[in-house]
Amino acid sequence: METAPRYRSVALGPKNIEVLTRDNGYTYVRSPEPLGGFPDRLTDKLIHWAGQAPERTYIAQREPGHGPWRRISYAQALQAARQIGQALLDRGLDADRPVLMLSGNDIEQALLALGCQFAGVPYSPISPAYSLVSKDYEKLRHVLEVVTPGLVFVSDAQTYGDAIRATIGTDIEITSTRPEQIDRPCTPFSQLMATPATPAVDAAQRATGPDTIVKFLFTSGSTSLPKAVINTQRMMCSNLKMMVLAWPFLSQEPPVLVDWLPWNHTFGGNHNLGMVLYNGGTLYIDEGKPTDQGMETTLRNLREIAPTVYFNVPIGWEKIANALEADEALRTMYYSRVRMQFYSGAALAQPVWDKLHATAEKACGERIVMTTGLGMTETSPSAMFVLDERALAGQIGHPLPGMEFKLVPNGDKVEVRYKGPNVTPGYWREPEKTAEAFDDEGFFCSGDAVKWLDPDDPGQGFVFDGRVAEDFKLDTGTWVNVGPLRAQVAREGAPYLQDSVITGHNRRELGVLIIPNLAQCRVLSGLPENAGAEAVLSSQPVRGFFQQLVTRLHGLGTGSSTRIARGLVLVEPPSLDRGEITDKGSINQRAVLSHRAPLVDALYNETDPGVLRPVQHS
Repeated sequence: METAPRYRSVALGPKNIEVLTRDNGYTYVRSPEPLGGFPDRLTDKLIHWAGQAPERTYIAQREPGHGPWRRISYAQALQAARQIGQALLDRGLDADRPVLMLSGNDIEQALLALGCQFAGVPYSPISPAYSLVSKDYEKLRHVLEVVTPGLVFVSDAQTYGDAIRATIGTDIEITSTRPEQIDRPCTPFSQLMATPATPAVDAAQRATGPDTIVKFLFTSGSTSLPKAVINTQRMMCSNLKMMVLAWPFLSQEPPVLVDWLPWNHTFGGNHNLGMVLYNGGTLYIDEGKPTDQGMETTLRNLREIAPTVYFNVPIGWEKIANALEADEALRTMYYSRVRMQFYSGAALAQPVWDKLHATAEKACGERIVMTTGLGMTETSPSAMFVLDERALAGQIGHPLPGMEFKLVPNGDKVEVRYKGPNVTPGYWREPEKTAEAFDDEGFFCSGDAVKWLDPDDPGQGFVFDGRVAEDFKLDTGTWVNVGPLRAQVAREGAPYLQDSVITGHNRRELGVLIIPNLAQCRVLSGLPENAGAEAVLSSQPVRGFFQQLVTRLHGLGTGSSTRIARGLVLVEPPSLDRGEITDKGSINQRAVLSHRAPLVDALYNETDPGVLRPVQHS
């Protein structure tokens, strides 16, 4: 009899659920666990920890050039929040003239965010891609029109200079840590930090409450410009309380994070940064990224700082797993105190799970819980977590306390809709889109599809079933579930495939547009580093791999809705400006199919010599 694997002990919350089918035919699901009270404002936690643990590090960042850690204690963070908050009050900023942030994660942005919250002034951290990747700045211009900022914070005026000159009028004040880099009037950030605090800023802090807007987070729809999701104190504080009930270990020991996830996104900015402040923990800003080059920075940090809980996206976990397998020093430090691991954004391939379990058992004789969940910007962000030691691929777990789900059939899928204190009141200055987002019972329409892990035992929770809008029908009327297909393509295509787009709407058979991992393909090709994309992707080793991939995918299909019959490798990468790739780095299926319709036609007409068809074996 096989012995059950041993996992490092970690306190997880109950996973009880209540399921009710009402007369309207819809199913409603909730956690019976009471949410209980939570703070009226997140700055109450800052004041608490500045009193209880004034010298504890709240946030730390490397000095340039991978230098020593610059640390900000809770006492220093509170002082900075009051001084910055006073500076914002002096400028008369408010929801109609909030603060806009053009910055990657850094200490100054974190302190400015606390100052905004102290003063009750909303802020909006903007994806760096809108300024640094985009060529036409359309999304940045749209953001400025929606938010109408009264103050713009720029971390590095030289890096963001072109975007500033193209989009930000001279009537808007700019503040920067490096004001000398910009050729227009610019307030030194140190001036905000040096503003003497008065009783007015403490009164402003006390005047904030559950309905006070904390921030606007922009999220992209499938075909539209980004929408500004309103995030209130109630949303954030209730969601952080839900997190503690699901993961009680957070309140038993202050969490330590080494984290790169961007604060303009809800995962990094609400979930992780919020978790640290709520529980009196410490966040070490990781300036690495889950790329071949960026991962070296992450690994150097992890060799020095041992996290108690670690978050990453699947591509990052793949690189971490490989490094843990090869590097004993990294293994020893990483596994010294980590209690839980979490992935989000896409499915985690089974070989990555296996490698992480193997390295953990080698380092400390036990596995570390790897878990996940489901949420969105509009739920600030968490709606459900997997609360089992042994999560299964695709599993997304159970509703968090305080959340109620409504399951609504949509074609052959079931959409999950949300109601709870962590759900947004809507989109800033877009009443029509706000109205469209909620149904007649006040549930937020997520567009995510779910199904029971075991239909006969709802207590085992949900698995993810893709997006309702992604699915389509073949011309035979057969439904195609895109989510599971893309997950299969990702597993089979690693490491040379970056992502994929499934084709076949109103056609006889399925196809796939292959988005290659150019860096990995260049290694496979054997060509020099300066070889162009077209040369790399047309090389025999690379073309041979993708030919085998299409053949393999065809063989794995069990019917017309799962059998890939043709493929085409995209030489031109997805475009942020055309909305084909979101600022989070994920592929927008509908936008790719819309903008590349002629390429899809060529895939089926076989007018492109690059079309790959399965090789039939005799």
